[in-house]
Amino acid sequence: MRTLYQKFETLLQSTTTDFKRYLYDKVAWESRMIGIIGARGVGKTTMILQHIKENLDSKKALYVSADDLYFSENRLFDLADDFYKNAGENLFIDEIHKYPDWSRELKNIYDSFPTLKVVFTGSSILDILKGSADLSRRAIIYKLHGLSFREYLKLFHNYDAEVYSLGQIINNDVRLGNIQHPLPLFNDYLKRGHYPFGLENEMSIRLGQIIIQTLESDIPQYANLNAGTGRKLKRLLSIIAESVPFKPNFTKISEMIGVSRNSLDDYFSYMEKAGLIEQLRNETSGIRGLGKVDKVYLNNTNIIFNLAGENPNVGNLRETFFLSQMRVKNKVVSSKKADFVIGPYTFEIGGKNKQQSQIEKDGKSFVVKDEIEYGYRNVIPLWAFGMNY
Repeated sequence: MRTLYQKFETLLQSTTTDFKRYLYDKVAWESRMIGIIGARGVGKTTMILQHIKENLDSKKALYVSADDLYFSENRLFDLADDFYKNAGENLFIDEIHKYPDWSRELKNIYDSFPTLKVVFTGSSILDILKGSADLSRRAIIYKLHGLSFREYLKLFHNYDAEVYSLGQIINNDVRLGNIQHPLPLFNDYLKRGHYPFGLENEMSIRLGQIIIQTLESDIPQYANLNAGTGRKLKRLLSIIAESVPFKPNFTKISEMIGVSRNSLDDYFSYMEKAGLIEQLRNETSGIRGLGKVDKVYLNNTNIIFNLAGENPNVGNLRETFFLSQMRVKNKVVSSKKADFVIGPYTFEIGGKNKQQSQIEKDGKSFVVKDEIEYGYRNVIPLWAFGMNY
């Protein structure tokens, strides 16, 4: 256990606090049990170490990773018991999904140590969602998305920018201060800015490894599927990546990859929950609207560049960016007349020469244009939607 403390102290000393993710101030850290889920590399570990460094007595806190060799011979419950008996108050467990039967042990920890606060994180979103059902009355679950364009400006270039509401964005109230030309930065974000590890030289390699691990390990393990399923999932993701955007023909696709229609529905659901794709549903409300998928996008533009290379379809990039930024704080659905609907507002996405013929002139319909620096009337620059969180 001494080794665990030494690793924790080393990590704590190397943790910086000058940049914090959007979720940091929204987490109810005082709660007894908290779960933070999100794709690998979005900043979960850094966020909890920052909280410890700024707010807790490190002598009464402990951070561990569930894949540590310590747990090959020791139970998580026994660690919590020992930590609690030695006046420990805050236990942080990273990559919890890598510990067998983790949800049952967390439940036992919660019930056995009433004053111990536990925070756990998981990158295998599927496993966390599955296990969190057992903890529904005990744990508060948060989802951490990738970097917004606003967060990218701070982390990559040290530019401070405000968070703008959807209302402020469509009113063209977004201001970037001393950034006169946002487009070069925006184009860089599209390629490498969704993940904090985009700062590293091996960004493309690391993202590729995350995609493969999700398809070949996380999803098959979660759904009890055989190893051959990974190849079918990769084929399906490749089909989506090559489309502009992807409008699913389930019968045709099931024939192409050799699976049943029902299995294909499951595959799409698994990849969406795992953070690889986003399914855009139509405007139909109520029970009838459930499951009616109009379009399928990759989760973010960095994945598009990773799978499609340096020359992806620009229309697909634009729509994927808009959806990835707006889904965090808004319910986004497809539109019969344009591309997207958010509440009473309709949005048509395009380049600088995009015309307004597809949308109504009703004060609630907007043309979102790439390749422009600033908006006017109902024309909004695409990059501005990256300032929503």
